[in-house]
Amino acid sequence: MKITFFIESMKIKTNLLSLIVVGVVLTNVCGCKKLIDVKAPVTSTNADNVFNNDANAISVVTSIYAKMSQGSFSFGAITSMSLFPGLSSDEVALISSYTNTSYTECYKNSLNSNTGSSASFWRAAYPLIYIANSVIEGVSDANTLTPTVKKQLLGEARFCRAFLYFYLVNLYGDVPLALGTDWQNNSTIGRAPKEQVWKQIVSDLKDAQELLSQTYLKNDLVTPYLVGEEEKIRPNKWAAAALLARAYLYTNDWVNAEAEATSVINSGLYDTVSINDVFKADSKEAIWQLQPVNVGLNTQDAKFFILPSSGVSNLFPVYLSGNLVSSFEPDDIRGVPGNWVGSVTAGPNTYYYPYKYKVASGAVTEYLMVLRLSEQFLIRAEARAQQENISGALSDLNVIRKRAGLNNNSSADRLSLLNAIMHERQVELFTEWGHRWFDLKRTGTVNSVMATVCAEKGGVWNTNWSLYPIPQTEIDKNSNLHQNMGY
Repeated sequence: MKITFFIESMKIKTNLLSLIVVGVVLTNVCGCKKLIDVKAPVTSTNADNVFNNDANAISVVTSIYAKMSQGSFSFGAITSMSLFPGLSSDEVALISSYTNTSYTECYKNSLNSNTGSSASFWRAAYPLIYIANSVIEGVSDANTLTPTVKKQLLGEARFCRAFLYFYLVNLYGDVPLALGTDWQNNSTIGRAPKEQVWKQIVSDLKDAQELLSQTYLKNDLVTPYLVGEEEKIRPNKWAAAALLARAYLYTNDWVNAEAEATSVINSGLYDTVSINDVFKADSKEAIWQLQPVNVGLNTQDAKFFILPSSGVSNLFPVYLSGNLVSSFEPDDIRGVPGNWVGSVTAGPNTYYYPYKYKVASGAVTEYLMVLRLSEQFLIRAEARAQQENISGALSDLNVIRKRAGLNNNSSADRLSLLNAIMHERQVELFTEWGHRWFDLKRTGTVNSVMATVCAEKGGVWNTNWSLYPIPQTEIDKNSNLHQNMGY
């Protein structure tokens, strides 16, 4: 029987323990005690037994977070969404001598469906979706779990599935919507229309809101953290609301986008903080973070983006584009070297690089930020502007501008205000989880922007390239899959 790669990955999960052990090993080698203080199952490969007690069931979900956080900036690592969509857009530049296909294809907007770069994120996401599906099925049927633990696990699994599908649908468009663990069924499904995928994302997140705790829980999923000591490495109700606000924004549901963002802003758990405290492990702005799991490393962002004094090289091939650097207003403290932008001068050239994360190795002081409060203000600003609530939108926009040391924006009409919000998203959310690339696409400006930017990179923009290609190996194995146009 021919099966697609993501189903091949899923087949081995019939021995569910093998995946759980992989996830737990990842956390064990990192020495991050907060992720590993729940023991892994060690005896049975039977799913009924895997989900027969709290500790075993919790460890399955813990393995999802560990796998998300683990890995380098290779195309396909979940955390590589901070790099590769940035290469595709106008955020970062690549040295001309660099020959790594995964990087050059994204940078020159010429992905090839026959090379590994187009397949990697697909291959990373679907096995994790399978684990989430196994949790939903296994925990739903379990009768021996603590009720509050059962609810939390179901909420976390639905949240993780929605999160992964969010990136799949934004990268590839229509994608297979696998919602169960029957690999024989999944092996032949075609691509679901993106509208159906979005509907499932929203459904999962609404369910997650009802299931997840309002507070941040320790890894027994029973004990809440003391106020001010929270580890935000497991999603709570507000993380689901934050991602739901984003999903509503992307689907032009302005009313619900505003409502969900408002619920997060008014929750009382979060606050904006000074520029150089945003990405710290204990950031008050954090809604959901990934804890580092690699030995001796804080985040891949710091390790990869921070340039040495010698400047760019084949080891450090990426730097901020002139388009991004020139987008900062003169008084914007985010663009001041040493804040969110770093700089090195090597010979006649000065290179700027992302410096949101400042600590590459040593004691863990920074966690990878996935969801944060400032995005919620920008989501609500955009949703309000679309509803002609100019004063409300300006109020939210200016919260972000004030923190950046800028004067209030005073746009008086909807179009000018929306343009100002898009600009603010560009300079606030750069090199974070693909925001710029996705913003260009969802606002219909990708073709006008990339026609110029792609030429600057040495290519010629093709309007089909706003979607990445479906890996050809997947299509060869499943006749019900079809390729995106232009590949």
